[in-house]
Formats: sequence, structure tokens, C-alpha cells
Amino acid sequence: MENEIKKILESEDIELKKLQEIVKKAISEEQLILNNLLHPPTEKLTKGQIISDKVANFGGSWAFIISFFIVLVAWIVFNSLALKNLTFDPYPFILMNLILSCVAALQAPIIMMSQNRQEEKDRKRSENDYLINLKSELEIRALNQKIDLLIEEQIKVLFDSQAKQLEILKKIEEKLK
Repeated sequence: MENEIKKILESEDIELKKLQEIVKKAISEEQLILNNLLHPPTEKLTKGQIISDKVANFGGSWAFIISFFIVLVAWIVFNSLALKNLTFDPYPFILMNLILSCVAALQAPIIMMSQNRQEEKDRKRSENDYLINLKSELEIRALNQKIDLLIEEQIKVLFDSQAKQLEILKKIEEKLK
């Protein structure tokens, strides 16, 4: 009787060790993903990319809007109120319109380059999110399999112990008769 109990306990220990190995493996794989998210690889930017990012950051800021507004107001005030021989761009402000057009023509493609790079970063980030979601789904499936394995083993143990209890009851019943 004691030998049978020891066998049952030993089989449970073996199953627990198997489960512990599966969990250790899952935790180590999870750690690898976590390290990649916390310390992403550094990207090497070209000088053009660095400049386009700086232009986009400045061109989309209040500092740019306010300073550009001040320059335009100063330009218009100076050329409207100064003496005729000191003005460099009289009233229809053709030179100012030319400069504004040039600024817009140069600034737009530079900002688009920066946006394209940002879009590429966003695409990579969404691919990473997809991989993490896929990993999570696989982990959930693995956990479901582990739970199913535990339930199967518990049912086997219960049936085995119930069968042994029935045998013991039959032996007791025979002794009583």
C-alpha cells in the first residue's frame, strides 16, 4: 500500500518538473522580448535626415510661427513707412511674396521627408506590436495546454486513488465477512 502511494507521489513530482521546465522556457523567451522593447536598436541617421527632422520640428512650432509673423510685420512696416530711397520692396511686396514662396517650396518637401521617416518608424512599431500580440496569443495557448495537462493528470490521480480506495474497501469488507 505504501509503495503505491510513493509511486503516485513520484509521478506527480515528474509532471511538476515537466511543467516547471515549460514555464522556465516561457519566462526566458518573454525576457528576450522585454529586453528588445526596453532597449531598441539605435538607428543611424544621415545628415539629411537629421536636418529634415530639425526643420520639421522648428517649422511646426510656435517659435517659427511667431518669429515668422514678426519678420513679416517688420518687413511690411519698414517698407511702408520708410523713405522712398531706403525701401527695398515697395508696396505690392513682390520680393516678400517671392521669399514666402521659396520658403514654402523648400520647407514642404523637407517636412515630407521627415514624415516619411516617422511613417517608417510607425510601421516598424506596428509590426513589433503585431509580433508581441502573436507571442501573447501563443503564450495563452501554451497556458491552456498546461492547464489541460494538469487537469488530465489530476483526473488520473483521482481515478487511481479512487480505484485503490475501492480495493481497500473490498479488502476491509472481506475481512469483516
